[in-house]
Amino acid sequence: MLTLPEEKRHFFKEPFGELFSDVAGALPWLKDRTVYTVGDVVTHNLHKKGVEPAISIIDGHTMRSPCTKNTPCTGRVLNVKNPAGTITDELIAGINDAIANPPATIYVSGEEDLAVIPLVIAAPEGGVVLYGQPHKGVVVRIVDRKAKEKAQELLSHFVRRAGA
Repeated sequence: MLTLPEEKRHFFKEPFGELFSDVAGALPWLKDRTVYTVGDVVTHNLHKKGVEPAISIIDGHTMRSPCTKNTPCTGRVLNVKNPAGTITDELIAGINDAIANPPATIYVSGEEDLAVIPLVIAAPEGGVVLYGQPHKGVVVRIVDRKAKEKAQELLSHFVRRAGA
C-alpha cells in the first residue's frame, strides 16, 4: 500500500489538468476520446449529459459525505478497498483490469480521490480523465506522455508501508 505523507499533501492541491466550473465546459474536450472518471458527482453529471465513461471510479461519497446523486454503474462492477490518503495495490489491480476490459465501474470502499494518479498512468494515450476539484469544478486531463510523467512524479511522493 502506498501512503501519502501529510507533509507531501500540498503537491495535490492544484488541479492536475484544465479546471472548468462545470461538466458542460469540459464536454468539447471529450469529443472522440475514451472518457474515464473519478468521483461520484462528475460521473453522475456526465451521465446526465449523455456521456458514458469507459471506466468510472466512485466511492458513494462526495467531500466525505454520502453522495445523494444516483451514479449509474457502467459495465462490470469491481469492488476494491482503498483507505483515505492511500493508493492500494488492490486499487491499481482494479484499474488495470478495467482498462483491459472496459466498460467498468470501480466501487471503492474507502476513498477514490487519489485514483486519478494510477488511472492516468494506466490509461492509453489519447484518453481523457475527469475528476472533481472540491468547491471549484471539474478537472480535465488529456492522457499523453506529459500527463503520465507528471502522474509518476506525483506517485514518487508516496511511501510504501512495510507489510501492507
